[in-house]
Amino acid sequence: MAMMSAERIAQLSFDCGLLAAPQLEAVWGELGSRDVAPEDMISLLLRKEFLTNWQLERIIAGKRDGYFYGRYKVLYLVGTGTFARVYRSVDPESGKVVAAKVLRTRYSGDLRVTEQFLREAKLQMPLLHPNIVPIYEVSTDRGRPFMTMEFVEGRNLRDFLKVREQMGLKESLRLTMDVVSGLVYAFDQGVTHRDVKLSNVLVSSSGRAKLVDFGLATMIGEIDDEFEGTPNPRSVDYAGLERSTSVERNDERSDIYFTGCMLYSMLSGHAPLADTRDRIQRMSLERFRGVVPISKWVPDLPSPVAAVVHKSMELNPERRYQNPAEFLRDLKKAAKRVEDGEVRPVRNPDRGFDRAITDEGQSRSVMIIESRVPMQDLFRKKLKERGYRVLVFGNPERALQRFEDDQSIADCVIFCASDLGIQALEAFNKFGKDELTSHIPAILFVDQNQQMLVERAKVARHRIILSMPIRLKQLRSILLKLFKAREKAESSVEA
Repeated sequence: MAMMSAERIAQLSFDCGLLAAPQLEAVWGELGSRDVAPEDMISLLLRKEFLTNWQLERIIAGKRDGYFYGRYKVLYLVGTGTFARVYRSVDPESGKVVAAKVLRTRYSGDLRVTEQFLREAKLQMPLLHPNIVPIYEVSTDRGRPFMTMEFVEGRNLRDFLKVREQMGLKESLRLTMDVVSGLVYAFDQGVTHRDVKLSNVLVSSSGRAKLVDFGLATMIGEIDDEFEGTPNPRSVDYAGLERSTSVERNDERSDIYFTGCMLYSMLSGHAPLADTRDRIQRMSLERFRGVVPISKWVPDLPSPVAAVVHKSMELNPERRYQNPAEFLRDLKKAAKRVEDGEVRPVRNPDRGFDRAITDEGQSRSVMIIESRVPMQDLFRKKLKERGYRVLVFGNPERALQRFEDDQSIADCVIFCASDLGIQALEAFNKFGKDELTSHIPAILFVDQNQQMLVERAKVARHRIILSMPIRLKQLRSILLKLFKAREKAESSVEA
């Protein structure tokens, strides 16, 4: 294909609005003739900064559109993602430089998709925070939805890490605190991110981290099924995590998990999740269970920092930070301890990330009869972490009345006598005597000074007494034995 003539390059640039009449006259005046080589025209346009390389490449290819979105002139392509392209653009009147994110052509023909793109972008517009890239305008140009936002002079964290391979401890903590600060603010406004990843964190020239693309992965995740073969990898990761941990979509703890993944990557130089394009593998629980403890990569990592990484990436959402504010609080504490010189490495570098995930309590209910609120909360928290459904009552009589309405309300009842004393004992004995409940496992917790209660308790193989204090691991083991014994007895009766 022959090179376009200099005159044709100039005319097409003018027709497309890239060159104004005075600029065109200045070009011809300096060249002194219209009969010049196209290379001379191109060199002059670039030297005077009338056109960019990106614009000239398109002009030479004969393309007449895509140079403007709204009033913004596109200077060059910054990046291409699964669903949009980002351009460095400028407002010709004010000279203000912005980033223009434009929905890709394959999505723009679908009215439902374009409307959702605009709606999700407008959702982010009210988010005004130093660690969130602000969106200035959301609109449509010739059927192409686009938004304009702050152009951050710098690079995204993924590219930053490619160059550095591994980042320093203080820098990693500082950037993560920036990200989590943005998440705290967004969560307070009722917005989750849904696409936390290295490439969605921009690091400015001043070293500040800023989040982009709030909520847009939610839209694309819903669209993926209709565009088979082009899944957004991160939306699949979110779906895999949430399916594996049985939490609802848009749970803020999912953002926390993937922020923890970023901190892991910065500190270790390794991605915590095995990289794969296979959708089934991305959705697999084993992929999340296979995360290598960070101390394997960074043996001298200070224990406060390792603790934050582990808690943010706990697979059991009940053990993870429950909201970004909790995460930020511990990040700040860890950063201060590092600043103060507390750099002791972790004691157990082999500790994994999958220890909290278990189905031992799945489909099982435990009723706790305990009058002290702190103990109620402790039982509820620890057993729920292991998958149990937990019902708590402070009044023994009221608890037993529930079985009159529903005999299957609990698979085991724990009577705590430390505070309730004789009330707990009488309820324990009544529970074992009643035909409706005598087959249900039960535990009577007593203090070491409550020997009188022990002597009066009516026990059996599935009705036992335990002395306080007791470790959670021991209680869990006993619960499992009681459940297995009951299941074995029921199987024998059926046979």
